[in-house]
Amino acid sequence: MNNLGQNKNSAFTLIELLVVIGIIGILAALLLPAISQSKKRAQQIQCVNNLHQIGVGLQNFLANNHGYPAFFSKTNTDYPGFWCTQLERDGLGIPLPNTYFYATGGVWRCPSAQWDNRKLGNPPNYPNRSYGYNTWGVLIPTELKSTNALGLQGHYFPSSDTFTPIAESEVTDPSDMMAIGDIFGGLWFGRRLSVFIEGVGYTASRHQGKLNVVFCDGHVESPTLQFLFEDTSDAALVRWNRDHLPHREKLPP
Repeated sequence: MNNLGQNKNSAFTLIELLVVIGIIGILAALLLPAISQSKKRAQQIQCVNNLHQIGVGLQNFLANNHGYPAFFSKTNTDYPGFWCTQLERDGLGIPLPNTYFYATGGVWRCPSAQWDNRKLGNPPNYPNRSYGYNTWGVLIPTELKSTNALGLQGHYFPSSDTFTPIAESEVTDPSDMMAIGDIFGGLWFGRRLSVFIEGVGYTASRHQGKLNVVFCDGHVESPTLQFLFEDTSDAALVRWNRDHLPHREKLPP
């Protein structure tokens, strides 16, 4: 009889169980935001590491060629294909890149990148890139092949439809010129309004209002979206252009 009474008294009542469940629920609600922030932080660190490795590849390319990858080179050139293919082959030392290497993984894939392909006009499973090239600088031309680009696109010659690479010496301040950064659709990293890229690439949540960028000298920074895309100060604008001048006259009215 005493043993039975002890077992009965040691059991949880329904109210006690509900209290325990409630406490667990409260603790979970408190912990989930912290876990989510930790995950986002880990993803940002991975993205920074990716760009660091790409920056090392860029320095290798510069050492071998004394110039930057052109935005696109024809098949009859030493380094054919888009800039990322040139960098993958001659910068990162992978002579035969996999198809869609720039979107499927490795250093070319930001773990927190998301896109709305419907707004981009792409098929649902379109292999979007995570990182883009500072092709035009502060100027966003009406035509993709601009003859007066301020970035790393290369010198374009309409008569032959070819690009010649930007020489290493043409970049006035490599430590203060952005080369490659997070993008939200497309191939190029450019100065676009935050409201547009938020609509297609969830920019605000990608790196908590920041964006990761590797500079021409190989170092990585994480400036705010506002500083990159909205700020019109000299300090913000010169970072886009290889002559290290703001070129405010190139901004849209």
